[in-house]
Amino acid sequence: MLIIGLTGGIGVGKTTVCSLLANRGAHVIDVDELGRQIIRPGGIAVDTLKAHFGDSVGDNQGGIDRPALASIVFEDEEQLAALNAISHPFINELLDERVEESSKDSIIIFDMAVLVESSLGYGNRNPYEIVVTVEAPMKIRIERLEQRGLSAQDANSRIESQASDEDRRAVSQFIITNGGDIDELEVAVDELWVALQKLYLEKNS
Repeated sequence: MLIIGLTGGIGVGKTTVCSLLANRGAHVIDVDELGRQIIRPGGIAVDTLKAHFGDSVGDNQGGIDRPALASIVFEDEEQLAALNAISHPFINELLDERVEESSKDSIIIFDMAVLVESSLGYGNRNPYEIVVTVEAPMKIRIERLEQRGLSAQDANSRIESQASDEDRRAVSQFIITNGGDIDELEVAVDELWVALQKLYLEKNS
């Protein structure tokens, strides 16, 4: 198999690119969804998070109250680092399980927002080998986020809290620009898919 880490800032259309790759035959694993899964009732990180942050972060169903946890780690670098140190190994554990359940003859995409900022998808048994970054012009990103209900100020704050485009480009082998219409994006994804298939064949020749 060939494992790809696909990343991009909020509002760039990363999920759309992953969907188009899935249509072409890629197996996409949503890393953000795994992060939500570990803190649901019965999730593998719930007890450890409560032990560290206190019972106040628990909800009334046996999971973690995300807003309560966010209020603790927001603008507190030490607490955020503690959250990542607890949660990321659990997420990587689930990532390995998903990879090992998938077909060995496949191109696997890790759909992950925080590739640059973390060891997610890389500190595990089945790390990504290639990085793809999705980008979009700032104006378009703000417009997309406003359509989701965010104010322009909140949208800018979210964007600024993430890694920069320059940081992502520095670790990327491929860049997809998603600033036009869907037809242009389809062409870009087609070109990417051809390149990934070539790398997959080279790896397995």
